[in-house]
Amino acid sequence: MIVDLSVPVVSGMPVYPGDPEVEIAPALTVAAEGVNVLGLHLGSQSGTHVDAPYHIDDALPTLDALPLERFLGPAAVLDARGLPPRAPITPAMLAAVAGRLGPGTVLLVATGWDEHWGTPGYLAHPYMESETARRIVAAGVRTVGVDTLSVDPTPAPADLPAHRVLCGAHAVIAENLRGLGPLLEAQAAGRPIEVSLLPLRLHAADGSPVRAVARIG
Repeated sequence: MIVDLSVPVVSGMPVYPGDPEVEIAPALTVAAEGVNVLGLHLGSQSGTHVDAPYHIDDALPTLDALPLERFLGPAAVLDARGLPPRAPITPAMLAAVAGRLGPGTVLLVATGWDEHWGTPGYLAHPYMESETARRIVAAGVRTVGVDTLSVDPTPAPADLPAHRVLCGAHAVIAENLRGLGPLLEAQAAGRPIEVSLLPLRLHAADGSPVRAVARIG
């Protein structure tokens, strides 16, 4: 079974405060030019997307400098649902998936906050403590995905602590995932989960929108 973990890309969709607004409109039409072609205006961090380490530091690797293996692999899903607004995802919460973490694993954090997508409440999402990020990195994980606007609070502290830890370890961060509930159910049933977060092949980029999907075995 294939599960779509991506939000739709449409004009006027939510974006991180200050990021380019998304505008999608016909550039060519069958009626006028004989073909349909959309014109796209959007930022690299629009919708469901991945961050490259370069996103927070010019000296860190860009998107195209990362191995493709960083964008897909077996998933471990952390159940962090039920947290109140702006609550931290603490190191202690990792105990539930500690045995599943290791090099090559994609850690997905399910807060359920995707239910607030398109509302002002989406900005009040839970966030990852920097020590939680450090423990994830120490376990060998280099790909982390969340169903929130950011791994850090919004608005973010100036030093972006969780980003700083993950990107400093050359990890990939996926944000604005959705629909992680079925993956939690599959994991509880002992079914294998493979995740793909492959980005566009953008040169020297800080990130890219992705069509995030999971295959449940």
